[in-house]
Amino acid sequence: MGSDVWVGPWRPHRPRGPIAALYSGPGPKYKLPPNTGYLLHDPSRPRAPAFTFGLRLPAGQTTCGPGPGYLVPPRMTARGTDGCPAYSIQGRLRPSAPFCTPGPGRYFPERSGNATYPSAPRHTIAPRNWGVRGWHQTPGPGAYTVPSLLGPRVVGKVSAPTYSIYGRSTVGSCFEDLSKSPGPCAYHVVNPGVYKARAPQFTMQARTLPPQDNTLKPGPAAYNVNQHQKPRGWSFGIRHSDYLAPMVTDADK
Repeated sequence: MGSDVWVGPWRPHRPRGPIAALYSGPGPKYKLPPNTGYLLHDPSRPRAPAFTFGLRLPAGQTTCGPGPGYLVPPRMTARGTDGCPAYSIQGRLRPSAPFCTPGPGRYFPERSGNATYPSAPRHTIAPRNWGVRGWHQTPGPGAYTVPSLLGPRVVGKVSAPTYSIYGRSTVGSCFEDLSKSPGPCAYHVVNPGVYKARAPQFTMQARTLPPQDNTLKPGPAAYNVNQHQKPRGWSFGIRHSDYLAPMVTDADK
């Protein structure tokens, strides 16, 4: 191409870094990294150092001594204990049992026998028992059992074939139930009232009594005729006033 096509000193060249306009991206879906904070910071911007607040260390790891909480015994000095004798009040010990030593009368030298004085050998006459022990170690004739000669398991003999008698099997016989269904006797008789018009049904009960009063009432002997009160009577008198003074005569004095 000629030089007259280009205008100005700009000429196409390879870009030094990626340009967003040269790539087809999803648009504003992706955000630029923030400039605040320490994590996910924009790598093209300067980032200041970040510090975190740690936990307080326990006192046992930072201190090198027990401190004023250390309890010093009262009798302990810089050179050790003060050396004063100390006593404790305890109960009196029980007296130990005296050692009982046997006296001269407890010894019997004459009974020492062959342990002290030399003596000739002595023997006793007893029956021989070594043969009896050997005879008892061998089983007798009654300890052996002769195998039976009956049956198929005969030792050292030829046995005839044996058969066993079993019961009659229902498999393949006329008694075998191939359908595996219940027989006529397995069904109960259905009430005709289920599939026909049901007849009226009555029950026989006791005779119903008419309603009556069952409360207890007094009989003729519960009444007392002699204690019957007379009807209230009326007497004829003179009506006096409540404010009239009573008549007092000489005889009353």
